[in-house]
Amino acid sequence: MVSLLVVLFFALSGLLLNNPSWTFGQQAQTSKASGELPTGSVSNGTADYLVISEYLRANQGATGQITDYGSEAGTGRISYGAPGYTATANFNLATGEFTMQTTRYGVVALITDLHKGTNVSTVWKLAIDAAAILLSAVAVTGLVLQLFLAKKRRTALILLTVGVVGGLVLMFLA
Repeated sequence: MVSLLVVLFFALSGLLLNNPSWTFGQQAQTSKASGELPTGSVSNGTADYLVISEYLRANQGATGQITDYGSEAGTGRISYGAPGYTATANFNLATGEFTMQTTRYGVVALITDLHKGTNVSTVWKLAIDAAAILLSAVAVTGLVLQLFLAKKRRTALILLTVGVVGGLVLMFLA
């Protein structure tokens, strides 16, 4: 039963990935905020990214994992990502003033990001690996059973050959 639910999730989310225009009326929601970073988070042109990140999480609602951070030419940046979500804060290293743009892409993007494993936690990555192992075991078991059944062996070998050749043809045409 679990493998059927896994197959259903990855089949439907794969269909959404293959048809990115299917948003079902959902539009990305973007918001902007600005302000001043806390005292001590930027000093002498150097940023304390941990302090800045915790401030943005606590006061500006930043979530997800940090996907990028750094500074150049007097400007610092820190970016966050989660399934269906991105946020980027840019700040002045001299004054500590920041602007932050947050975008929530909706349920369809959330599902496709979960399918791809984009900006997900280690637990979700392990769940994807477990699903891949489970589905591989189901597929191999089915193939082996077909080959061990004398009545089905010839048909199974023919269909297996057609499937492999068809898959190779599709890979080289893509």
